[in-house]
Amino acid sequence: MTRWLDHDEMAAWRSLIETGTDLFRALEADLAEHGLFQGDYQVLVYLSESDDDRLRMTDLAGRLQLTPSGLTRRLDRLIASGLVERVRSGEDGRVMLAVLTPNGRRASSSARHLITLRASGDT
Repeated sequence: MTRWLDHDEMAAWRSLIETGTDLFRALEADLAEHGLFQGDYQVLVYLSESDDDRLRMTDLAGRLQLTPSGLTRRLDRLIASGLVERVRSGEDGRVMLAVLTPNGRRASSSARHLITLRASGDT
């Protein structure tokens, strides 16, 4: 038989869930000022932290815990916005890369700056 949480454990669990929800809601609000969703920002961060601002599509999907088709859907909006490009690898023509554009780097940097300011209480 599974033991249910006692009163103190349940209070801690609720506090964790509510804090996480509040945190992600605030993050989404900050990112919305830049026309981004949390998933968009995740893509931009992973690309900006990678060598040459690019990752193999399969590697990016793995980091984001998305299926290949889920990654394609996520990238389509970023590509339409000019923040990311999809290019064929020059080393292996079978490999597609997600590449951060200069506009994508600026958007990522700007959003990161705002999030840092809010987290430090300087806004």
